[in-house]
Amino acid sequence: MRTITVIGGGSWGTALAITLARSTTPHHVRLWALEKELVEQMVATRENHIFLPGFRLPREVQPTHDLAQAARGADILLSVVPTQFLRRVWEQILPHLAPETLILSAAKGLERDSLARPSEVIAEVIGSRFEPRLAALSGPSFAREVAAGLPTAIVIASADASLARDLQAELAGPGLRLYTNNDVAGTEIGGAVKNIIAIAAGVADGLGLGTNARAALITRGLAEISRLALACGGQRETLAGLAGLGDLVLTCTGGLSRNRTVGLELAKGRTLDHIIQSMRMVAEGVETTRVTRALARKLGVEMPIVEQMHKILFEGQEPRAGVRALLERALRDE
Repeated sequence: MRTITVIGGGSWGTALAITLARSTTPHHVRLWALEKELVEQMVATRENHIFLPGFRLPREVQPTHDLAQAARGADILLSVVPTQFLRRVWEQILPHLAPETLILSAAKGLERDSLARPSEVIAEVIGSRFEPRLAALSGPSFAREVAAGLPTAIVIASADASLARDLQAELAGPGLRLYTNNDVAGTEIGGAVKNIIAIAAGVADGLGLGTNARAALITRGLAEISRLALACGGQRETLAGLAGLGDLVLTCTGGLSRNRTVGLELAKGRTLDHIIQSMRMVAEGVETTRVTRALARKLGVEMPIVEQMHKILFEGQEPRAGVRALLERALRDE
């Protein structure tokens, strides 16, 4: 049996570990978490009470706090570390990494200083030693539903078609359907920027603006995501699929969406600091807003929703004023 190590013990990493343990192909599954106390608790109770309560870890899942032990000898490394911590973790993994290891990045965001996508960060770190065998995982997937075995379809993207097919066959299982494509840039941009649009959708819902407004935000948000993805070398077809429209609709409408929750709380008048402090898990869309705005300006891509969300999150603009600014923009063709 192959050994798969999930790097990241949050809700999504834990859900993936549970799912991989019951996939069609049997595996040894390791689950690395940064917090030693969390690992000890998972070993003792077979449950991640902090990030994914209510779901038992199968016996095939081995929690560990030792990153070297987790990475050493793994056939597949599945990276679920939040984007802003990604580089630091992979620098620690690198000495224990073999060239033949398959790497699948499941983070959704953009790195603050470099404006790089998660797979680009990993490739840069590993590229100092050898050319990585690397793919990206994205698509509409709430962790609790995946852990429960509810039907989910997501995408593995890689420029190496054989690698994508290998991972597809290895990881698919009951309830988890995997598609492949060759568009890593489009897949990762879709997964990152949809979180910003979800915050905007939460603001609109929280202000009671109705389903018409939400539909408009999703549609125009997809247009913004597509423009940025194309500027980064992505393909328009990708944004019409699971990694684009599918993930965007889920995150903008689903009750389990952390980013939509941020928007709902902003509409209530709560400050961003208070919202973040009250959340146990990371809402990637907050930091992604800052980075995406910088990337869009660097590439000359017009993203009015992203601009208004930046003003609301970081410049003190009232949420209702941000929505009004979008509606009062100059009229134009679609």
